[in-house]
Amino acid sequence: MSSATKRQNPNEFLKTIVGKPVVVKLTNGTDYRGILSCLDGFMNIALEQTEEYQNGQLKNKYGDAFIRGNNVYYISTVRR
Repeated sequence: MSSATKRQNPNEFLKTIVGKPVVVKLTNGTDYRGILSCLDGFMNIALEQTEEYQNGQLKNKYGDAFIRGNNVYYISTVRR
């Protein structure tokens, strides 16, 4: 199996994206984009250089942000 098709469990994936740009979608539809600083087993997330988007529109910019895990719908990497 090549590295592009290698299966990862979610924990392995999350470890590889620390320090990289991500999008965190909340259950209320809000997106937060920033650099993933750290996260824990409850999906509590700390972001740096955070931007808040609602309906695709930039609403706020924050330095650091903490997102409680029970509000997270998904987390995705950003291609730049």
